[in-house]
Amino acid sequence: MSNLVPPPLCGILNLNKPIGVTSRDVVDRVSRPLRKVKVGHAGTLDPLASGVLVVCVGAATRLIEYVQRMPKTYRAVVRLGATSDTLDADGQVVERVDPRVPDAEEIRAVLQTQIGTISQMPPQFSALKVGGQRAYDLARAGMEAALIARPVEVYRIGLLSYEWPRLEIEIDCGSGTYIRSIARDVGEALGCGGLIEVLTRTRIGEFHQKDAIDPLSLSRETIPGLLRPAVDAVGDLPRIVVAAEDVRRLLRGQAIEITQSLNSSDVAIIGPNGDLIAIGEAETGSNRMFPRRVLATE
Repeated sequence: MSNLVPPPLCGILNLNKPIGVTSRDVVDRVSRPLRKVKVGHAGTLDPLASGVLVVCVGAATRLIEYVQRMPKTYRAVVRLGATSDTLDADGQVVERVDPRVPDAEEIRAVLQTQIGTISQMPPQFSALKVGGQRAYDLARAGMEAALIARPVEVYRIGLLSYEWPRLEIEIDCGSGTYIRSIARDVGEALGCGGLIEVLTRTRIGEFHQKDAIDPLSLSRETIPGLLRPAVDAVGDLPRIVVAAEDVRRLLRGQAIEITQSLNSSDVAIIGPNGDLIAIGEAETGSNRMFPRRVLATE
């Protein structure tokens, strides 16, 4: 098994993105010193936002979609009595003249309408593609993208504080949820308008802000020791541990025989040394498993 090891740089960085930089800027901070190593992030944060940005390095970039679908937690300051074309304070802000001032009970009631499986209209300034173009590119050109409302999951919204015109909330939600859209919809329901003034992502799955790394601390020398194992990206998948011979078969694209019954189409396959070898797919009606995404190399 000594010749069956993951690529030298393969893993996950839990980074604490600062305000005022793009997610791409943070990825570049990782990729520049690593040169030819593939790097990608799982879940964009706007320049106004800060907090957890999970960056996948090397073969772990094949796991980005698994990180993206993890539940997330945000803290947001919503400013009432104003609206914005970008739905946040970085856009063109329009102050409402003599806006109505809701009380805390009204706000709690409206927040409850945003919990569960809701139909949410994405912001015009978003990275969604419409006809091959990013919505934000169309918006910057003065055109309106033909976006459609989408179902998203919001598990919890807690009202942390309220003093007009600002309310602070904490949100647990699923993939694809726009916190800016929640601020817009809450402001509309209250009849006073609303936009995001401060936004922090405090968690993606088991990646927490309290454990996140300052991107400024990254260098070619420090990155290898800061990488978390690739298996952390698939913590919600069932796992099987396989022997060295099975690893060799998987690396050649061959199926392996398994004895346990699995109820998931995706399975994390772990080698004898504890590394994530591949994401496997169990064949329906048989005890065979095929490799779908292989991370290790011979």
